[in-house]
Amino acid sequence: MPKLRVGIIGAGMAFERLHYPAYMKLADTYEIVAVCDPDQDKLSKWQVSLGLSSRDLHTDWEAIVARDDVDVYDIMVPIELNYAVTEAVAKRLSGKRKAIICEKPLAGSFKEALSARELAQRYQVPILIAENYRYNEETNIVRQLVSDRRVGDVVYFLYNHVMDFPQEMWKDAFPARDWRQYPEYPGGAITDSAVHDLAAIRHIFGAIDRLQAFGHPQDEEFSPYSAIVVNMLFSSGVVGQFSFFCSGKEAQLPAVGFRIFGSSGMIYLESRDAGVTHIAHNDGRIEGVPFEPQKGYYNELLNLANAMAGREPISVPPEMEYGDLKTVRDILKSIQEQKIVSVDKTPDYTPDYSQTGVHVPFMH
Repeated sequence: MPKLRVGIIGAGMAFERLHYPAYMKLADTYEIVAVCDPDQDKLSKWQVSLGLSSRDLHTDWEAIVARDDVDVYDIMVPIELNYAVTEAVAKRLSGKRKAIICEKPLAGSFKEALSARELAQRYQVPILIAENYRYNEETNIVRQLVSDRRVGDVVYFLYNHVMDFPQEMWKDAFPARDWRQYPEYPGGAITDSAVHDLAAIRHIFGAIDRLQAFGHPQDEEFSPYSAIVVNMLFSSGVVGQFSFFCSGKEAQLPAVGFRIFGSSGMIYLESRDAGVTHIAHNDGRIEGVPFEPQKGYYNELLNLANAMAGREPISVPPEMEYGDLKTVRDILKSIQEQKIVSVDKTPDYTPDYSQTGVHVPFMH
């Protein structure tokens, strides 16, 4: 099978630290043949690392999209540009045997998100949203444990995420980017980071019926709230609480993490880097289910390759990511309006795994 040829649009930190290592692990499946970025220094760096020629380097997306030798376009731009660039690329690729990977969230505004969820159908172009938490091994392990009733009937959960954005701003880390410190999208760090956690929660428990949220206001550009607390009722009857603190530290370990309480035990995931998910049974037995941390980037690329070969549908298309971003919107709405908000009026979008080739029936 020939390799899928990749064109990178946006060669920043997300590419260097997240996507590129996954491409290297799948070197038998993917080949990066072109890079686009307005920063000439980044282009020069990747020219050497990838062994590209000068004609494979581009400073604007139109030039790279015009190429005939690219099968997959991987878009990694600031959040406020996600929709505009993805829509423009999808329009150019309409009817061609090519696919798009777009970083999360799929849009910088909720108005754009409404349009973004229809992009794949509108232009008949396969689009995978790189929501790695839905592809991470630990998320899918927990989902399976819940489905298999390993702790009986799930009653409720606690999920706590802490990040020290003010300190990370001064390190060689994602918060050091100006567009994250002065976001042009609502919610700031909540939209950028907490959307991952909400995606994982929705992946495990399904559609959210209603939620009620509270926020601790702060006078900082990167997020309107230093902390949010969200009470959730799922269509399944499960209740839970999600909390996100982006202006401080969880100074004592083990972390609160993710705790799921069932009728016969508890599931505990300290963090996505812990390497093991714990199951504590009411009779005193303890089990540990190991996992490989940070596997989501690899799994999403593998999913796309299988989808383009017609073996399975894309697992996280725009329709699914729209629901995750809408949950962020509903949280912000609940805080601002001080009321309970209805979230999912229909069940979560789920790809049809009973058929193959539905989303991506093409291969070069």
